[in-house]
Amino acid sequence: MNSAPIILLVLVGLVLVFGVGVVVYNRRKAAPQELREVSAPAPATTREAVSVESTPTVEVVVEVPEPAPSVVRRFARAAGVFNGSFAVLRGKDKITSETWEELEETLLRADVGLATTTALLESLKSRVGRKDISNPHELLDALQGEMAGQLSSNSRELQFDSSVKMPNIWLFVGVNGVGKTTTIGKVAFAQKALGRSVLLAAGDTFRAAAGEQLETWAQRAEVPIVRGNEGGDPSAVIFDAVQSAAANNRELVLGDTAGRLQNKSNLMEELKKVRRVAEKEAGTVTEVLLVIDATTGQNGLSQAEQFALATNVTGVVLTKLDGSAKGGIVFAIETQLGIPVKLVGLGETIGDLVPFNPEEYVRELFAEA
Repeated sequence: MNSAPIILLVLVGLVLVFGVGVVVYNRRKAAPQELREVSAPAPATTREAVSVESTPTVEVVVEVPEPAPSVVRRFARAAGVFNGSFAVLRGKDKITSETWEELEETLLRADVGLATTTALLESLKSRVGRKDISNPHELLDALQGEMAGQLSSNSRELQFDSSVKMPNIWLFVGVNGVGKTTTIGKVAFAQKALGRSVLLAAGDTFRAAAGEQLETWAQRAEVPIVRGNEGGDPSAVIFDAVQSAAANNRELVLGDTAGRLQNKSNLMEELKKVRRVAEKEAGTVTEVLLVIDATTGQNGLSQAEQFALATNVTGVVLTKLDGSAKGGIVFAIETQLGIPVKLVGLGETIGDLVPFNPEEYVRELFAEA
């Protein structure tokens, strides 16, 4: 028997089996790569702006920055007192006796004060009687205008006069615990940023650690400070500071003062003395700033009355206004005492003491939540 054909058939079979095996192996080896390519994420370049003609279906991603914090958020506590009742009034179509009761309650809860509230409502009632105002929407618009008008006539500039006997002296007065020393540090920082040479005077020698606290703020603002002995004469500290400023050509002295003595009478007499001594030789007092904690409400008005009589207060600094629901004290101070609110505190950091903008403040109080 001839074995050649058989051998040939075996060889052909082996070749076919080997070829099929190679094909299957190559397909299995290639499969993972094909899956990776299909599931791969789109290239990062698709986030860039491209030509519509080249790739019409490309999604263009626009990065939108987060909005900066607005004033309405910073005055949210004060605005919250107004928002609820104003929303109710806006939902009505006529002015009734309940409208006036609601407005009065809202203004008093915000610590606008009885005298100011009465004056505001009497003016509005007259306008309603003359048919100038016919519905709650117009009434709220008119109230906003009346409140803004009461605040807009006062000058709010911090008085620095280069033509007077130098240095300028700004005294800070107020009871303990309102943020007086902190306010001085923040004002020093702001005035130095304006290019003025500043010196601090630690005139509160009666409160323990007041000098150390003011010295800490002096270091933060990078300005010099003059201190005296604890329990010493506050007037002597202010006098020495003014003399030092004059000798070293410094333009501005910021003077801290005591917030509490044995009784109110002694405190007021001491503050009068501080003012007299401050101007005894060099220097001119161009500002006396009363610092009030906005959260104290009508108690702040009582403080303002006493300090104004003793020291001829030229302006008010309201601290903690961002966290107070009693922001109406602004209107009571300005309408009853005629003292402008010049600065307001809106936070804890050194740059959070800002000029008061009455139009902006009133507008945010009336903004819909």
